[in-house]
Amino acid sequence: MNPMLALRQYQKIGAQAQTSEASPHRLVQMLMEGGLDRIAQAKGAMERKEIANKGLAIGKAIGIIGGLREGLDRENSAETIGKLDNLYVYMIKRLTDANIRNDATILDEVADLLRTVKDGWDAIAAPGPQF
Repeated sequence: MNPMLALRQYQKIGAQAQTSEASPHRLVQMLMEGGLDRIAQAKGAMERKEIANKGLAIGKAIGIIGGLREGLDRENSAETIGKLDNLYVYMIKRLTDANIRNDATILDEVADLLRTVKDGWDAIAAPGPQF
């Protein structure tokens, strides 16, 4: 048996178990974590000149950010939702630019933006001060 294949299968089962038990809030966190992971993978592939892997990782990051965008509560007409939607559209455009230009600085820019959104999302779930 291929050990790498076994490891991937184990990770897949672990991820499935996590998602089946996760709250909607945690699922969004997991998507953001996955997006950041894919951007990091793309950057590594870019540095190693692995063009196909770079494209796959960027494509997955675009898909994840697209999923985050689709998950926005559009019935809530809050100005924040519109701004977040625009930010996700911008991130997708910049990831496409990074892929075309083979530019790691653009990947860093998008990772920083997504990390900022994630930090805000994480803070929503953080418990308040304990007295």
